[in-house]
Amino acid sequence: MPKTQVAIIGAGHAGCEAALASARLGCDTVLFTLSLDGVANMPCNPSIGGTGKGHLVFELDALGGEMGRIADLSTLQSRTLNESRGSAVRSKRVQADRAKYKALMLDVLEHTENLRLNQAEIASIDIENGRVVSVTTRLGVRWECSSVVVATGTYLGGVVHVGSINYPAGPDGSLPASLLTQSLRAAGIPLQRFKTGTPVRVDAATVDFSKLERQDGEASPAPFSYYTDENYMRGVVTVPCHIVYTNSETHRVIRENLHRSAMYSGNIHGRGPRYCPSIEDKLVRFADKERHQLFVEPMGRSSSELYIGGFSTSLPAEVQYQMLHTLPGFEHAHITRTAYAIEYDCLDPTCLRQTLAVRDVEGLYSAGQSNGTSGYEEAAAQGLVAGANAALFVLRRPPLLIGRSTSYIGIMIDDLITKGAREPYRIMTSRSEYRLYMRQDNADMRLTPLAREAGLIPDDRWQSFRRKMSDIDGEIKRLDRTFVAPDEETNAFLFASGSTPLRSGASLSELLRRPELDYASLAALDSDRPALPASVIRTVETAVKYEGYIKKQEAAVRRAHSHETTLIPPDTDYSKIGGLSREAVEKLTARRPLSVGEASRIDGVTPADVSVLLIFLGR
Repeated sequence: MPKTQVAIIGAGHAGCEAALASARLGCDTVLFTLSLDGVANMPCNPSIGGTGKGHLVFELDALGGEMGRIADLSTLQSRTLNESRGSAVRSKRVQADRAKYKALMLDVLEHTENLRLNQAEIASIDIENGRVVSVTTRLGVRWECSSVVVATGTYLGGVVHVGSINYPAGPDGSLPASLLTQSLRAAGIPLQRFKTGTPVRVDAATVDFSKLERQDGEASPAPFSYYTDENYMRGVVTVPCHIVYTNSETHRVIRENLHRSAMYSGNIHGRGPRYCPSIEDKLVRFADKERHQLFVEPMGRSSSELYIGGFSTSLPAEVQYQMLHTLPGFEHAHITRTAYAIEYDCLDPTCLRQTLAVRDVEGLYSAGQSNGTSGYEEAAAQGLVAGANAALFVLRRPPLLIGRSTSYIGIMIDDLITKGAREPYRIMTSRSEYRLYMRQDNADMRLTPLAREAGLIPDDRWQSFRRKMSDIDGEIKRLDRTFVAPDEETNAFLFASGSTPLRSGASLSELLRRPELDYASLAALDSDRPALPASVIRTVETAVKYEGYIKKQEAAVRRAHSHETTLIPPDTDYSKIGGLSREAVEKLTARRPLSVGEASRIDGVTPADVSVLLIFLGR
């Protein structure tokens, strides 16, 4: 019987990060996939980042993950979303080269010590006395292991729908994972059925781009990853994207065929994503809209395929052609891949702990869309957490716990395990109580020390991180103690910048806090400033400009953190704690929260119950 320490089921974005985290912590790890050709596939839009999602990628990189670096190296175009709305909600998004991303990630996996890849369908997870002991493939090969990460994406019980036609399949016409659902059910793990979809892909040679609205990217984007040289990003030759809009004729075709959509004919029973609906769903939900914006995005430098973002559908194939040909510039467009909807099985994430371990099966973890989330970024972030904890469990070391008050990753995990997912979950900046504290630029400040303690950050990166923190601290102090006199030259500069002239001396920090001034413009008054990396400058500028607000949020974070670090013994008998409501006793007994903070967010647990719990623990 072959053996390993950690088995990862699925090689999508969650599985890749899980396998890398486990192997880098020193555990012998096997990454199982239905097809080695599908490793790190992007079956939907080949983009990384976006609103809220960009924060996840920066945080993943701060924890030692791989997605950000690979996204940088495969960037076709980069843009910063919400740039006019302030640093708290700015989110980086790149259009990636699909084939290059897959190739680069596969190369990393193949050359990572302690990591092996195996093309096989896992048919069952074998459990004895409430603990994982092995996994068995469809061909009957049993792999002995101590922990397992389920990262099956949309493959688990996958069924593809196009109009009235449906058949078992995974995304992009791949094979589904058809046997594992039975094994999970037999283990008593609660499952649910979700649905997602993808639009048509089109041959660029058949599109008239003169009728489309061009959308260019940034000339000098900031990278996602610490490992990416900013000069490399400046040298990326960007590829344009385009925008087109639906019209009354498009809407007529859809409405006349609405009854033929798998979603509206009753063939699909799974819940779809609220924030990425199909085009027919948009017409029903937003009936007053005269048009809908669609994004025309390239699939790769060497590919002629285009992705039509916002045009997801489960209408019949011939209707998809009719819809497409009503769009300006697409009158003669050729479809290379038909749009489809896909239903799949996933866990009810309330069965999970903060470590992403299944509560009632020792050694079993889950990550990604198998936990009811949507998106590559959400999957990858969960993958790292689950993979690291699966390895730390084997090594008998303390788990990696990422709290709600420290990161968007923590918010996502906390939302999933305390509230569940009744539709595919998507991260958004609005989910955070501390948005100004949880910015993209300070992800490493928040999370890299935690990852270092867990063993995910190598020595060279740790030393570089410490130098960066020293540079940030030193520059903020220098700006505080460097004063500018109210002379004629200074006031002329301020007047030209639309800023009020000085009557007395002011520090550079005081000037930087003025809305009309920024760090770059103050170079005219700051001849002795040191040469600093752009990443340091971004953090310094934000820290100085919003100092008062940030300090208030940091104080709130510290208060919240005290509840997150007040741990509840796992064998606590809640029925013997006087003063707890009956509902709280039931919910706390069922969920077994790790901390008071987690307990406080369980539906049905009131602030009064939390107070009682704190008093009990204080004794």
